[in-house]
Amino acid sequence: MCLAYPMKIIEIKGTHASVEAEGIKRDVNIEFLKNAQKGDFVMVHAGFAIEKFDSSKVKDILDGFKEYKSAYRKSSKK
Repeated sequence: MCLAYPMKIIEIKGTHASVEAEGIKRDVNIEFLKNAQKGDFVMVHAGFAIEKFDSSKVKDILDGFKEYKSAYRKSSKK
């Protein structure tokens, strides 16, 4: 299964950016995005930023991931 995850750009160096989410940092390619800037939230998949998000949408997405993780942990303990 492939999964994209929302992350925040914390630094940009040319065509790559350092991104962070929940304490995890990665370097990703940002060539697919126009005008990516520090502070933007982006959807990251397979080392590429593939979409830019409004911060209000990111909260909803992260809340959904948290619910999924919680349900998965509960079901795997059975």
